Amino acid sequence: MPHLPLARTPAQRSRERSEDILTVHRIAHSGGSAAVLEWLAARLGGWTGVVEDADAGAAPELAVRGAAELRARGVRSAVLHGERTAALLFALDGGRALASLVDLPQHPQAPALLADSAAVLALVLRAEEAERREERVRIAEARAREAVLHLLMNGRLSTAHQVAEALGPPLPDPLRMYVVECRPGQRGEVARRCEELTGGRAWTVRCPVYVRHLIALVPAALAAASAGPDPLSEALAAVARDCVVGASGHLRLREAPAAYTQAFHALAVARGRAGRHARFGPGPEPELAAHAAGTGWARALLAPLHTYEPRRPQDPGAQELRATAHAWLNFGPHATRLLKIHRNTLAMRLRLIESVLGTDLARLPAQAELSFALRLTPGGPGGPGGSPDAPPVTGAPAAPADLDGVLRHPDLAAWARAHLAPLTGREAPPGARETVRAWLRHDAHLVPAAAALGISVPGARKRLTRIEALLERSLLQSPSARHDLWLAHRAEELAGLAGPAA
Repeated sequence: MPHLPLARTPAQRSRERSEDILTVHRIAHSGGSAAVLEWLAARLGGWTGVVEDADAGAAPELAVRGAAELRARGVRSAVLHGERTAALLFALDGGRALASLVDLPQHPQAPALLADSAAVLALVLRAEEAERREERVRIAEARAREAVLHLLMNGRLSTAHQVAEALGPPLPDPLRMYVVECRPGQRGEVARRCEELTGGRAWTVRCPVYVRHLIALVPAALAAASAGPDPLSEALAAVARDCVVGASGHLRLREAPAAYTQAFHALAVARGRAGRHARFGPGPEPELAAHAAGTGWARALLAPLHTYEPRRPQDPGAQELRATAHAWLNFGPHATRLLKIHRNTLAMRLRLIESVLGTDLARLPAQAELSFALRLTPGGPGGPGGSPDAPPVTGAPAAPADLDGVLRHPDLAAWARAHLAPLTGREAPPGARETVRAWLRHDAHLVPAAAALGISVPGARKRLTRIEALLERSLLQSPSARHDLWLAHRAEELAGLAGPAA
């Protein structure tokens, strides 16, 4: 690359210096520090870069020695001569120095150009560091919010409250949960709109599993009543043409897992509506309909998991295994995103859970049983209903010996009838009941279910998509209602109203 011109009049040198300063400012504005250093290297015809105090990196040895001299003497600029080159150095913030190696004899304008560039470069580096700090803070807050969501989903309300208080606003209780589906780049805009509409009282978090989802916990006092329009859903859906909103019913904070599932099911319904928003349909959920003895059964079933002690300190404990089971039952292989673990780690933990509980999680009945038990003991080990050593509730009936004993209770039988009624109602498409039963019988796998029905896989998918709108539940995307459907069919079978569920 050519060197600086060697012969210039004072006026030319002044004009050239002004042009260089303007060029440095323009390059710094458009390309940042890296672009400034690249331009200087081309302009001066030699290596130019920033020498760090702690790490010289790929800097030439002469520049490193020059930077050390600069710091040792406490001066702002220095020149260190070699045999054929010279290192020109100008101090920057944080023990760094702008250094350039130029061939001898050096042009007299080179020091002025570097001095002018050093002032600009120092500002650019500070701005870039501020941006990096801001990005680190943003990432840290996002991860902290994910952690709060994870704690809520596992019934750790006390810890969730403590973390949420530091982030703000406080977690609402009671609440209505909203799940907004939009393009990933629109989630920030949706969150801002939600904060405006709720006066900053909504607690928002970007879904750690689905990059197109934003989750909002809104105080029940600010959300719409159970009947009538939902202005918040309408406003969030209006943020963009492809925004879709699902809303839960009014629930307590301790029921956050049920609220999320309800909002997710409502989202599946909203995709097929002109207004692009929907509220969760009929309920209650099975864990809300289960009687007190159901909790005793669930506690006994999960006792081996809750009392499990790892052999090594680095192995997952009872709480981690419970969280893994809950995440996998809700999100399948996507649970790795929520748990921040590798897929091989997820597979290893699932095998361990199967071994501890003596079950086969490849089968839908085992999945439904474990999902039901986890929902009936939201506190986990040591929490309400979660400890195997917790005293029985005074006056409560004896816990059933198995899941069938729980499902035989009249409350769950009534829930099952209400849950399955749409499959045989007037709006049900032909073969809805048979399609669901075949799908459940084959562990919610589309390919064997389609073969059993004698239709194509796309045909089976279309049938289940229509049934999603009918049941107002998500079936094909997790969290899916397949566990509740299996429980409802089993409860109906035990009541003598239908054939085998699987």
